[in-house]
Amino acid sequence: MEPMGRDEAGPPSGTIGARMAQALGTITIDIDPVLHLGGLAIHWYGVMYAVAFATAYQFGAMPYMRARGIPREMSERIVMWVIVFGLLGARLYYVVQNEPPQGGSWFSHPQEIVAVWHGGMAFFGAIIAAFVTMGVLAWRYRLDFWVIADSGAIFAVIGQPIGRIGNIINGDILGAPSSLPWATAYTNANAVLQKGFFLGQPYQPAGAYELIGTLIIGAMLYTVLRRGVPRGTLWITYLALYSVSQFIIFFWRASEPTVALGLKQAQWTAIVQLLVAVPLMIWIRRRSLLDFSTAEQNSTAEPDGAPESPSPAPPRSEPATARATGGRDDLT
Repeated sequence: MEPMGRDEAGPPSGTIGARMAQALGTITIDIDPVLHLGGLAIHWYGVMYAVAFATAYQFGAMPYMRARGIPREMSERIVMWVIVFGLLGARLYYVVQNEPPQGGSWFSHPQEIVAVWHGGMAFFGAIIAAFVTMGVLAWRYRLDFWVIADSGAIFAVIGQPIGRIGNIINGDILGAPSSLPWATAYTNANAVLQKGFFLGQPYQPAGAYELIGTLIIGAMLYTVLRRGVPRGTLWITYLALYSVSQFIIFFWRASEPTVALGLKQAQWTAIVQLLVAVPLMIWIRRRSLLDFSTAEQNSTAEPDGAPESPSPAPPRSEPATARATGGRDDLT
């Protein structure tokens, strides 16, 4: 995305947008997206991604998988590959939908394909790539796919809000011009504003909306987890809730063009993902009820009491309920 803060085509300070920002006291962000440590330039965007990955793994995905029998070494391997392919998927999904900041084709500017510090990561691409990667790893190592997928949902709701802080510092996720008290204006010359956005102009803080939306999803998933739901429920619930949040938030995001029927590409992706998630949720629920019913039938089929004969009763077999798991998550 083109850092419009360096573009002299922006509106002068005396425009309505600039005067609006001064009059209403909108939130002003004057943070350089690049942290300079001597001669070393470190992008806040990358720093927040690294913090997000480490935090989400250490306090989310890894404890969840270890509690369900997946060793720490295997958990690290799974998370590493999911991160790698998730990043690739997020970037490629963005590249497919957009043109490079300079215009033209990506073949003319191949270096921009990897220039993620200019913005341009589509999280739906990360979800698709992560789903495929988790499926391959579960098949390769003969692990329960739904346990891995549920850990992925936990990883996402912990890591996403932290990563969104990098977007807020960059200024690469904005909505339409706004006069709301919480509208945000960027004043640093290095802000990574998308084409058509200008310094000093207050906009809807769509990046902050993304952060708040993910926090709400995380709170809802925590509530679901505490109920001891069937395996796979966390992942499917996350897909459904994230789809709903993106469908709503993209009405505020003015940086992406509409593609059909007044909806943006991400909104159409959200609709498709929701159409997949709802039937999966119904299937998981029915599977859990069927497993529970089968366990109950096996339990009632157990013979009652010992024979009345004075001779010692034969040893009884282990009740079926001790072997049946019911397909539900154990929260202990």
